[in-house]
Amino acid sequence: MSAGAEALLRVEELRVGFATGDGVVQALDGVSFALERGRTLGIVGESGSGKSVAALTVMGLTRGRRTHVEGQVLLDGEELLGATAERLRALRGEAVAMVFQDPLSALHPFYRIGAQLSEAVRAHRDVDRAAARRRALELLELVRLPEASQRIDAYPHELSGGMRQRAMIAMALANEPRLLIADEPTTALDVTVQAQILALLRTLRDELGMAMILISHDLGVVAEAADEIAVMYAGRIVEQAPTQRLFAAPQHPYTWGLLTSTPRLDAPRGAALVPIPGRPPSLIHPPSGCRFHPRCPYAREEHRRVDPPLAPVPGTPAQQVACLLPADVRGALWRRLAAGATPDEARSAAGLAPEPAA
Repeated sequence: MSAGAEALLRVEELRVGFATGDGVVQALDGVSFALERGRTLGIVGESGSGKSVAALTVMGLTRGRRTHVEGQVLLDGEELLGATAERLRALRGEAVAMVFQDPLSALHPFYRIGAQLSEAVRAHRDVDRAAARRRALELLELVRLPEASQRIDAYPHELSGGMRQRAMIAMALANEPRLLIADEPTTALDVTVQAQILALLRTLRDELGMAMILISHDLGVVAEAADEIAVMYAGRIVEQAPTQRLFAAPQHPYTWGLLTSTPRLDAPRGAALVPIPGRPPSLIHPPSGCRFHPRCPYAREEHRRVDPPLAPVPGTPAQQVACLLPADVRGALWRRLAAGATPDEARSAAGLAPEPAA
């Protein structure tokens, strides 16, 4: 978020726990971020890192008898966590809207696209059916759905994946929300259609003056569309930075793992990918200290005991990281990794002796 800018959305120390028979799953543990109008925040991380839970909590969709939520979610200064169910229903679609992961399951299979869009319009506007249908057609044309006047009467299964995704975006935009949350909007789409959907979202954001949260497990997706990126791991943000800065000089070993496990066009043919070792931790019994330390090739004994806070990177206050490694060591490690070194080679070059097994 740029200095001095007024935040449309502000999330402060958000914690969400789900009570289960095995214990409390702490899906979010102290997540904070801010987003201003006209900007896009990308949230990335593995499955189970808390990305979708954060979005659903902003929408008020994680409430339940076995859910415990703490913190603050402020939309234009209005607190959402304490809002009544009636107030949240009024805000959903009108002030904040969401594009869900799977349009085929999010759209009702028994109703035509136009009828579902018209219902979204009439839920917030006092208009008759004819006016709502006209608005539905306008929305389908806005999202560049081919032959919109014909496909307005199609059922979801009669549309391709990309067309269904456009219909979902049209429904989210029906009442011109100030904030649009897109949760994995390009999942299961081919690369060409992915590019079209991302370009459409950027264009609509600029035309309508919205703020947008783009959730993905793919750093390549958010690189194309986000102004700033937050990297989540085990219910926390472990790194946050402007997009160009994050790709040029990432600071957290988990971010390095996401980048080095992604295929590169400039890599030699047949070059092996470098996966992140291990598995994501249990959110019922998370590791002590740094939550990434069991999978981190550069962890020291201190990392098993000390839980690092999210703090500004020295000399780059717009970038924050939660890591105990000194900044100069992180820089040396990333330079080696970016040049194609393995984690072991990078560690040796940076002068980090292997740690004995715990």
